[in-house]
Order: sequence, then C-alpha cells, then structure tokens
Amino acid sequence: MAKRIGVIGIVIDDPRCIVDKINSILSDYGKIIIGRMGIPRHDTEVSVIALIIEGTTDEVGALTGKLGNLPGVTVKSALTAREAAAKGEKKND
Repeated sequence: MAKRIGVIGIVIDDPRCIVDKINSILSDYGKIIIGRMGIPRHDTEVSVIALIIEGTTDEVGALTGKLGNLPGVTVKSALTAREAAAKGEKKND
C-alpha cells in the first residue's frame, strides 16, 4: 500500500487527565510521525498537537481512530493525494 504525507490535528480538553494515554499511542505510531508540535494552553485547559506524518491510509486511520476514541480528544487528518517516494527513490511528476 502506498504511503502518503499528511497532517493530523489533535485538540485535547483537560489534557491532565489523558496526556499519558495520548503519548503512549503516539509512541506506538512513532514510525509514521515525521514531526510533532504541541501547544499547551494552561489558561484554557486545552492543548493542541500538530503532527506531520507519512504512512499508509490504514496506519493513519488506525492512529486517528485510537486517538479519537479517547474522551475529550478531537482529531482531524488531511492526506495528500500524492504518494510519498521510497527512501532513495526520486518521485516523477
């Protein structure tokens, strides 16, 4: 199955209660995560995590499904239509 590059946005209500579970899931899918940025909003008790990912649609679906099933967690993803080139391979347009 082809790998695609995309982004995943995660919004967490009251992160103190769920952050360990989120980090555990993200660690399990670390092989498809290229970059991660987290913004804690202590004043509003909401945190936002942005992920840059490269994986198959099945991998991305499994990750977002597990995160989205956690209470107080909202997840949205967007994948490019273009397939990611394999390591060392140049993608022709």
